[in-house]
Amino acid sequence: MELIIKNGIVYDPLNGVKGEAMDIYVKDGKIVEKADGSKAQVIDATNMLVLPGGVDMHTHFAGPKVNLARMLRPEDHYKDPQRKRGVRRCGTGYSIPSVFTTGYWYAEMGFTLAFEAANPPLKMMHVQDELNDTPLIDKGAYPVFGNNWYVMESLSKGKIEECAAYIAWVLSAIKGYAIKVVDPGSVEEWKWGKGQIGDMDKQVENFGITPKEIVRGLAKVAKLLNLPHHLHIHTNMLGNPGNSEVTLETMKAVKDLVTNGELLIHMAHLQFHSYGGKEKDWNSFRSGSEEIMKYINKNPYVSFDMGQIAFTDTTTMTADGPFEYNLYEITKNKWMNADIEFETGSGIVPIEYKRDNFVHSIMWAVGLELALLSKDLWRVALSTDHPNGAPLTFYPRVISWLMSKKARERVLKLIPSSARSKTLLGSIDREFNFEEIAIITRASPAKLLGLKEKGHLGIGADADIAIYDINPKALDPERDYRKIRKAFRFAKYTIKDGKIVYKDNEIIEHFIAKTYWVNPHIREDLYNYINSELERNFDKYYTVKISNYKIPEGYLVKSKRIDIITKL
Repeated sequence: MELIIKNGIVYDPLNGVKGEAMDIYVKDGKIVEKADGSKAQVIDATNMLVLPGGVDMHTHFAGPKVNLARMLRPEDHYKDPQRKRGVRRCGTGYSIPSVFTTGYWYAEMGFTLAFEAANPPLKMMHVQDELNDTPLIDKGAYPVFGNNWYVMESLSKGKIEECAAYIAWVLSAIKGYAIKVVDPGSVEEWKWGKGQIGDMDKQVENFGITPKEIVRGLAKVAKLLNLPHHLHIHTNMLGNPGNSEVTLETMKAVKDLVTNGELLIHMAHLQFHSYGGKEKDWNSFRSGSEEIMKYINKNPYVSFDMGQIAFTDTTTMTADGPFEYNLYEITKNKWMNADIEFETGSGIVPIEYKRDNFVHSIMWAVGLELALLSKDLWRVALSTDHPNGAPLTFYPRVISWLMSKKARERVLKLIPSSARSKTLLGSIDREFNFEEIAIITRASPAKLLGLKEKGHLGIGADADIAIYDINPKALDPERDYRKIRKAFRFAKYTIKDGKIVYKDNEIIEHFIAKTYWVNPHIREDLYNYINSELERNFDKYYTVKISNYKIPEGYLVKSKRIDIITKL
């Protein structure tokens, strides 16, 4: 199929295109230099905004915890039922939509790639099942390792290569993409009746290793394996007053490991880790974004996604079991917990973020402050940590807040004055332009993920394109923020792999796109050693056989394997 998008106003930051009226040519699912006009389908995009397909690098939409949340919250399913219409399959959900609905919602917003951000390796078959059913977006998954027994045992003995070989084996076996760390060491402690670990130098009982050592060890492992995406960290003490100190300590812990100006760590949903104040003293709760961003702006080895909240009813879910139990005790809402053998633990609690709540109002301001204070947007990605901060359908609202101080001030006037005084947001005049929005929703997350064919419209890129029915040359984003919000919620066209999949509020194609995963190649002797070690561990500890742990490549509907030459 050939396609020509005529005369659109294009923003393509990775290729230096800043609002130029130009044509884009597509053939066989790729951006090409020229197409045969006599054979091609033509879209007239005159006075319309044209961007690469959106990239969500941190979201939760598939796998065991998401499915547990769906069971925990039947009330979430009747809010916005999706009826079968044409090729569009039926579905349900508001904060935890079913798989078909998830793919459709992303397509409606012009997003074409999303990464499921926290998965227990033992349950990756479930994750892959749901990825196989999620239509119209490419996807991938990050397995969690920060409380994994084998990881902690090998790192505590200084066996970095052995730990790297284990992680390489797991990533390949279960078809994962990157190393995710959640609350390192703290989940393991909590399983044994201990509290959260806020001291990065406190040893994890039974393992003789500290959270700081876990982070440092896994940062070394990511470098040894040459993974396309650097270490993805959910730091300790999420959601607690004063946790900005733990966040700063975590970032500083790996600074000496940086070589050649590389990106080394990605701070997940940073809003939830950027609070000032004193531990357990909610009256002292305040924004800690200024301290956090001073450090990140001076240290180019750190990237982050926002984790923005919105004032709505949603569902929190994370492999940070201790945090979820604390949230349950605070809110008295429903709570569900799952311990995945000796790999990780998770929790799920519904929450409603309210404008008149002192803490929630500060949280709302903090996420926006982090992005607006950033001096290098190429290390920033938009996220709501869907659904933890808000459902993914709130991304357009977040975009409007970033582009319009007027839109922010409208909300600031509605939150408690006591909360306003504990934030910086009212004093920040910065407003993002369309190029900057294209960076944090497309170009930057694609680059941070190491996917050269994504996030841009250059020759050879995947033909993932979003067209929005707004003229960026004629709009004043500060004044017209409602138009911005509406346009980004419902694209005019979404094109995936060169096919028009969404047009004028209708899904017109339903197919399953690629699943990305990494296949790190290590020395044969090291592979044989780790394989024999794991066979013994599986016989001793696991409730499944090692042969049932592995997922064959053919299990994926459309596999996109990335072979990696490691340093092992």
